[in-house]
Amino acid sequence: MVDYLFILIGAVFVNNIVLAQFLGICPFLGVSKKVSTAFGMGGAVMFVMTMATIVTHLIYIMVLVPYGITFMQTVCFILVIASLVQMVEIILKKVSPPLYQALGIFLPLITTNCAVLGVAILAIQKDYNLLESVVFAISHSIGFTLAIVLFAGLRERVAMVGVPNIMKGVPIALITAGLLSLAFMGFAGLIK
Repeated sequence: MVDYLFILIGAVFVNNIVLAQFLGICPFLGVSKKVSTAFGMGGAVMFVMTMATIVTHLIYIMVLVPYGITFMQTVCFILVIASLVQMVEIILKKVSPPLYQALGIFLPLITTNCAVLGVAILAIQKDYNLLESVVFAISHSIGFTLAIVLFAGLRERVAMVGVPNIMKGVPIALITAGLLSLAFMGFAGLIK
């Protein structure tokens, strides 16, 4: 139980996938102008990251290792993630059109989100079992959601104040992201 708590705290605060490991920067910067869209992206990433980690872990253990083709890990994982996103998109379109409308914009973006692939590969590299991999994926997706929602809130706040013209847009967003990353570095001594 303690190991799972360390995985959770480490993934959300200490080794945040966006702010400490710099994976998933594209959606972090691109979909963080409003808190509502940030929550939508975070929810979609949470679902896909967890499912992709489960499926890739099982494929790695049941196919790649027994047949001695672990060198195909990255290619296989990319194909699994892309297929999973497409499958989720098709199922949502048929089963729940309102949810598809809410997440429809975000689902194709997840296919190119390197954080999903990064978490799947890191779970294998850390030699986690299936349950630990699931906790690891859920924790990192919570960390991703926390980071993108905090960043969106800060960007909304910054948009309301007077920023010099030369700093508007990307420059102030990058400075804000850097300051948020520095704030999360304060958690570095929490766990080893």
